[in-house]
Amino acid sequence: MPIGGEEAKQQALASLREAIMRGDMAPGQRLVEEELAEQIGVNRASIRAALIDLTAEGLVERIRNRGARVRVVSLEEAVAITECRMVLEGLCAAKAAVQASDEQLSELAALGEAMAKAVANGEPLTYSTLNHELHASVRRISGQQVAVELLERLNAQLVRHRFQLALRPGRPQKSLDEHLALIAAIRARDPQAAEAAAHAHLASVIDALKDSTP
Repeated sequence: MPIGGEEAKQQALASLREAIMRGDMAPGQRLVEEELAEQIGVNRASIRAALIDLTAEGLVERIRNRGARVRVVSLEEAVAITECRMVLEGLCAAKAAVQASDEQLSELAALGEAMAKAVANGEPLTYSTLNHELHASVRRISGQQVAVELLERLNAQLVRHRFQLALRPGRPQKSLDEHLALIAAIRARDPQAAEAAAHAHLASVIDALKDSTP
């Protein structure tokens, strides 16, 4: 018998959020409560409650008389979201340059080396995963929890666009140079340079998005 209650709702919420963020559920895909309840092993009420939360997070949209689907983020909205990310990522980078321990700086350096290796080996999806990991590490090191929570919500909406950019010829190399500059500034414990490097990288992402074919 499928489970219900708050625990079931949280299980459904975590499962659906992760599937959307991994790209397992495509933008525009219909979310049928009965099917999802069976897959996750919870009751329909738990799925319904989870979908309401995901709608508030901007990952799901409910269409009148047609149920719910994974929200489609337009190119224009992706640019607007990235403009907001620029400010918040810059703040986190500046904080990380001040807060980072020697061990954390070494971890960032190792990530940079792994990213360079992925680009050299022509592995864009590996690079994309490491790219995501680097940004998450900088946010965690920053200790700026409000910015971190806002960024996690914004980033979740950009999954499709992030993968498309990662697969674009020449984009990983350009992105790599920007990320290595960010790592270098944080390792130099220079908050102004770290913030500027984060801004430069996100400005480049915006340019790349604008060059995309909708």
